[in-house]
Amino acid sequence: MALNRHLRWALALLGLSVLARLGWMLFAENGLNVVDLHVYVDGSAALLTDRLYDFTYAEETPDFPLPFTYPPFAALVFFPLHYLPFTLVAVGWMLATVAALYGVIRISLELLLGAEAKRTRWITTAVAWTALGVWLEPVRTTIDYGQVNVFLVFGAMLAVRSARWWISGTLVGFIAGIKLTPAITGLYFVARRCWATVLWSAAAFGLTVAVSFLINASEARRYFGTLLGDADRIGPVGSVWNQSLRGALSRILGRDVESGAWWIAAVVLTAVLAFLAWRTLGPDDRLGTLVLVQLFGLMISPISWSHHWVWLIPTVLWLLYGPLRDQRVARFIAGFWVLTMLVGVPWVLSFAQPTIWTIPRPWPLAWLGAVDVIGVFVLLGWLIWHGRDTLRAQLGKRRRAAEVPAN
Repeated sequence: MALNRHLRWALALLGLSVLARLGWMLFAENGLNVVDLHVYVDGSAALLTDRLYDFTYAEETPDFPLPFTYPPFAALVFFPLHYLPFTLVAVGWMLATVAALYGVIRISLELLLGAEAKRTRWITTAVAWTALGVWLEPVRTTIDYGQVNVFLVFGAMLAVRSARWWISGTLVGFIAGIKLTPAITGLYFVARRCWATVLWSAAAFGLTVAVSFLINASEARRYFGTLLGDADRIGPVGSVWNQSLRGALSRILGRDVESGAWWIAAVVLTAVLAFLAWRTLGPDDRLGTLVLVQLFGLMISPISWSHHWVWLIPTVLWLLYGPLRDQRVARFIAGFWVLTMLVGVPWVLSFAQPTIWTIPRPWPLAWLGAVDVIGVFVLLGWLIWHGRDTLRAQLGKRRRAAEVPAN
């Protein structure tokens, strides 16, 4: 009875959160300034023309007209939306985002707890975290902009949850076809040695590319031939909103590091640390493996806006409810990220940068602007330090196996 009462309170809290977001969207002066959703809807309307990648939306962003930056397959997915009233699309998008966030949290708990996650206690936990998650910066700004991030995270979580290789591979290929960065999810299946899923996900992504060429060959050729990898077209690399390695290093050094020596060294260091951290995880720690893969992807991407960091929510759940939940440092790191997401550190610091294009800034602001990058390095370093005995045991086992003479 007590648990049911707690569930009702959690549902009431979630309902209030959703109503508050709806109220802001429908009645605030700038509530419907969901600029990225405008790009999806209005940009995809040009799918069958030769102007898909000439489209820009500048009504609410005059300092940086927003182009359509996703593959042509994404325009196909979004295409039906431009036939509907925009307000209806915006409201439905927001409600679907909250539903997808709940799905992300539920699957995270399932990966951690198995069948135990179906108990009322954990359903209540998922609802409560969803109510809070709506106000954490990655989701808050995703809703503000009408972004697609939570749906992509949900797709990756469904892929990991499925026990069927062809479903997992199709989902990974599909979300990579919408936005290339989710393709990093394939590394999870490499780490798990699910080779059929890896191959099928590559084939599924290839199918989305083929569909793009069938629908609009000239724009597909333009995207994959010249526009792919053009970070300048996506946005200002040095803006505090960019929480990637390239963004953090550029602000600290006072110039765009591009793909030069500093960035390469940072990527190599991150890759080594992520690999060593992954080696310390238990063989059945699926969520731990997934969040390390996704954090690695966010770090090495040229642009990782703060609203791309939805993966921090599964990371926090893993730290609080996973195999390391009894460790004080795990709770500290989780608390650090909940606090920085609730405050919205990039949002606060954005008021201190003259323009989104300005890279140099005072060193305290530069280092504060690396909040997510620093958090990832702290997490990786702690996992390696905490799991050093596990690594030693694995190395010792391999050494002893190598010393056994062949028969």
